[in-house]
Amino acid sequence: MELNISLLYGSVRTNRKGIVVARYLEKKLIERKIKVNFIDPLQYNLPLLDKMYREYGEKEAPETMGRLAGMFNLSDGFVIVTGEYNHSIPPALKNLLDHFQREYYFKPSAIASYSRGSFGGVRAAMHLREIVAELGMPAISSTQPFPMVNDLFTDNLTPKNELVESGTMRFLDEFVWYAGALKNRREQGVPY
Repeated sequence: MELNISLLYGSVRTNRKGIVVARYLEKKLIERKIKVNFIDPLQYNLPLLDKMYREYGEKEAPETMGRLAGMFNLSDGFVIVTGEYNHSIPPALKNLLDHFQREYYFKPSAIASYSRGSFGGVRAAMHLREIVAELGMPAISSTQPFPMVNDLFTDNLTPKNELVESGTMRFLDEFVWYAGALKNRREQGVPY
């Protein structure tokens, strides 16, 4: 089954370290022959939320917002990579997520988190789980933390800790299963 996944990365900080986690997950999805839309808020530069995409009249929304809506509509699921900022998610990620809603309906999400410390951003992942549920893209039960992100990967995106690879494979196996299952159900119709 062909799948189209949007991978959302949340940080816009200078010298951001978590981008390696997002690129590693992108690589692992592509190895599975999955089409990946890599969404980096630095490339799309959405304004601070004033109106959601659906609140704009036809052809009135900013062009980048329309492109994102198109990609999200075609997506079968979302992998979201978050850092941990004060026990929560980065503001750029929240802003990106909040511009859309219908585009997420009945599609699973998978949450990967990272931090410089030993917890790997799990507190942000737990907060993000509530947000994605409200947006209509429930998170799979597994999360994938990436602790000590500053020294976790080699230059060619190979994890230095062997547990990262096995954990990531299990995480993505679960996500791909849900993405395929919900794609099949959406093709038969949705509740509303």
